[in-house]
Amino acid sequence: MTFFLLLVIAAIVLGLIGAVVKGLFYLLIIGIVVFIAALVYLVLHIRRSGRRQRTRR
Repeated sequence: MTFFLLLVIAAIVLGLIGAVVKGLFYLLIIGIVVFIAALVYLVLHIRRSGRRQRTRR
């Protein structure tokens, strides 16, 4: 969960810098890509931890 929060914070910072500073639009794009990667990571993490392991009898 810490890794997810770190990715989200990095995405927000990059997005804000890219939106505010003229000529650094590419940072906004990178921030969006990092945010999407964080969401994918979260979905995969929830999916993996939500599974129950089968026991053999």
